[in-house]
Amino acid sequence: MNLAAVIFTVLTSIYLLRASRAWAPLPLLIGASYMTLGQQLLIGPFHFSVIRILIAVGVARVVLRGERLCGGWKRLDSTMLVWGIWAIVSSGFHKDVSATLVSDLGLVYDSFGMYFLLRVFLEDVDGVSRMAKFVVILLTPIAIEMIVEHFSGRNAFAVFGGVPEACEVRGGRIRAQGPFLHSILAGTVGAVCWPLAFSLWRENRRLSLIGLAAALAIVLTSSSSGPIMTSLFGIMGLCWWRFRRHTRLLRWGALAALFGLNMVMNAPVYYLIAKIDLTGNSTGWHRSALIGASIKHFDEWWLGGTDYTRHWMPTGVQWSQNHTDITNHYIKMGVIGGLPLMLLFICVLQCAFSAVGRVVDANEAASAEERFRVWTLGAVLFAHAATFFSVSYFDQSVVFLYLVLAAIGSLSLAQPAEQHPGTESDVVVAVENETPFCHNC
Repeated sequence: MNLAAVIFTVLTSIYLLRASRAWAPLPLLIGASYMTLGQQLLIGPFHFSVIRILIAVGVARVVLRGERLCGGWKRLDSTMLVWGIWAIVSSGFHKDVSATLVSDLGLVYDSFGMYFLLRVFLEDVDGVSRMAKFVVILLTPIAIEMIVEHFSGRNAFAVFGGVPEACEVRGGRIRAQGPFLHSILAGTVGAVCWPLAFSLWRENRRLSLIGLAAALAIVLTSSSSGPIMTSLFGIMGLCWWRFRRHTRLLRWGALAALFGLNMVMNAPVYYLIAKIDLTGNSTGWHRSALIGASIKHFDEWWLGGTDYTRHWMPTGVQWSQNHTDITNHYIKMGVIGGLPLMLLFICVLQCAFSAVGRVVDANEAASAEERFRVWTLGAVLFAHAATFFSVSYFDQSVVFLYLVLAAIGSLSLAQPAEQHPGTESDVVVAVENETPFCHNC
């Protein structure tokens, strides 16, 4: 870790310890946005990046201050806990148990650390709005850097290591990546922040426009088809707001459409991914073929994961002789911990989507603006969930996933007022008049 990274880590750590609960998410987001994974402390077999150090500092802060989860323990928290436990247990199914255990402990440390810390810090509806403002403001300098990077071919974040100075060029297009380990991940971060920026439209139109422009710049300068599709999925999620009462019908309709296409297509329906090429240099065929390969080799990984996937595809990766390029986050969960870990991860997403729907439906008496903010979190999560079919997160971009999961986990259903003798209708009215978030956690 160089001197600049040490100073950066010390300053953000001090701020994290001293900041109010409302502003505590900011240093975590700064660490994820402005420092590469090239700056690390090595302690035995464990690699502590800046964001991991900040997680440790955040845990210390929570313990010292006696802070607790907003709204108490939720079903989403339980599902996350079971997912993490199985991720660690599944290391026993691999050949090199100790090395796999170290890797899985790192995965769980990152996931639990970011999720549960942000669950503590995001308290109420104002916290969700404040979080969106943090993200918009922090992404703006990254967008500017990526614009410069796109035209110059030089990455300014290379001074911290972990990312190359010379940008990747594919199909004659420079692919900017900023502090992230790949241009697709950089573009994906910008894309999933579209709904967050739009959620500020009524409250602060200028900041919302800045955020939308920054997200667009990040997506376009990454020169990748995936982030463009992620943006479209986020916009689609926002548009569903007007049809929120028909969400169940939309879900079943989409499922029926997929089954119908699978019946009439010559190839399996997941080969639709291979048809998507918005930049002229997409590798959609690989993503489709990877799904087919995982199904073909299901017996190799279903129980607790696998140590070898190189034979799944005709191409491999430079960083591993044992694996092909797993460009699918769901399949990545399967490779790490088998079908149980994959299904548990899907359950985490399902619990989060259900939480959004329940809060929106249970708070019809709240303002449309408050309920729309809740809905935007669902739109962000929908963009993530759709993107997982074409990319797996392996750097600090995962912070932006657990950010939205934590925000959703902090949502509270309307609670009935203190009950007094009365009719059932009196209780219903009391429930409907409560606010949609926990304001006094």
